[in-house]
Amino acid sequence: MPTPPVVEALGISKSFGGLRALDDVSIEVPSGSFHAIVGENGAGKSTLAKCLLGFHRPDSGAVKLDGMAVTTPAEARRAGLGMVFQHFTLAPSLTVAENLVLARPDLPALLNWSKEKERLRAFLDTAPFRIDLDARVDHLAAGEKQKVEILKQLYLETRALILDEPTSVLTPAEADEVMTVLRDLVTGGRLSVLLITHKLREVMAYADRVTIVRRGRRVASNEVRQMDASRIAELMVGSAQPPEQAIRRQVRERRPALEIRDLRVLGDQGLAAVDQVNLKVHTGEILGIAGVSGNGQRELVQAIGGQRGIESGSILAFGVLYRPSRSAIRRAGLLTLPEEPLDNACVAQMSVAENLALRSFEHPPMAKFGFLSDRSAIRRSAEAAVRRFSIRTPSIRAAVRTLSGGNVQRLVLARDLGGPDTRIMVAANPCFGLDFAATAFVHNQLIALRNRGGSVLLVSEDLDELMTVADRILVMSGGRIAHETLRADLDLAAVGRYMGGHAG
Repeated sequence: MPTPPVVEALGISKSFGGLRALDDVSIEVPSGSFHAIVGENGAGKSTLAKCLLGFHRPDSGAVKLDGMAVTTPAEARRAGLGMVFQHFTLAPSLTVAENLVLARPDLPALLNWSKEKERLRAFLDTAPFRIDLDARVDHLAAGEKQKVEILKQLYLETRALILDEPTSVLTPAEADEVMTVLRDLVTGGRLSVLLITHKLREVMAYADRVTIVRRGRRVASNEVRQMDASRIAELMVGSAQPPEQAIRRQVRERRPALEIRDLRVLGDQGLAAVDQVNLKVHTGEILGIAGVSGNGQRELVQAIGGQRGIESGSILAFGVLYRPSRSAIRRAGLLTLPEEPLDNACVAQMSVAENLALRSFEHPPMAKFGFLSDRSAIRRSAEAAVRRFSIRTPSIRAAVRTLSGGNVQRLVLARDLGGPDTRIMVAANPCFGLDFAATAFVHNQLIALRNRGGSVLLVSEDLDELMTVADRILVMSGGRIAHETLRADLDLAAVGRYMGGHAG
């Protein structure tokens, strides 16, 4: 087995228009090491990874693998560099075997499947995970899909692996299993790892060295054993301290705000993704829904938001039958914060100001006479929202697609929580991919809504988030509610079993 290459970024700078994403960043990943890179959203981590892979050509500086310059993805691939992205890149309707074979750069026009299967079985004999080659990817749990992504890279003989938030969709047990296997591959000399993560626990537990980037510049790089989590966090944010956890206040009046009765929703394959679900969210409460991805959470949120039809059952807002429409949303004050807000809650090509006005552009003071937009009022409102929610943007005229993930999330929260009319918020994985400062900001906004008598249905695959924010937690498994617990009574091991469908 060839030794992993030395990965070097030498003085990398990269700009996109007026935004300087990287400014003279250097990093070295020695052969057979486990290197973590951390930083706030928008700090330049993903841009650096794409420069290493050859997807972005740096404005200045160089990328080298074993001392040889790399400028294209093909050169990086030949040198043994690969990446597991934050979102799965598997073909869901194909089998594990088909996904592994399709990843080969030397894929022939005609396949001899008996030989391919023999080759794959020989590969699995030496692989760190056991996966059914004939299983369809869309039938796999999130943890198994992540294992297939890693197996795909090993099958391609990747020797230096970049991982972008690899455990964000996994249960705690699955996350530890994956990270332990990667650590063992590094220790055994088969792999070098460059880990992009916001989870400082993973850095402290698995990495040899950590590099911190802030606003496009490298601010520190050191051995992990010489650092602690609080020091890393301090270097990530600089002088700007993350907000403290908002105080949870007692809410006197408690009544049902959002009720779901016997809800049945079909998934993309025509089968029941949400199967006879019943739940209530009260005023002054954050109800969390835990579960591994693919157990009906996405379809539940889409049904509440009107993006997916309801097969049977009903949704009520304050005792009134709720059918999502623009007028009904406004009357009930029920807003949905879906996953991937850039794609599902914004118009990427429109400006920051225009996106902030999407909920209210036809109402005073944004509009005159019921149909004329007041550009001055839209501008003033946008400027106030940018200040209040600390949205980092070059200008309120900048397209939303130019913002980092954390700042897109701040924009959506500014639009949907910035006014007094929101009474119910349905949020799906609102902190996915966000750094700890942005995560604390989002949590505090949800707690503030709860404290003023609002209601939050928080769907999250991150148990740490639910334990931090929720008052009560439900577990979804197989489209049904499998378990309910108060946050104070939560048994992490039991919840993990219910999430994995192994309650017995």
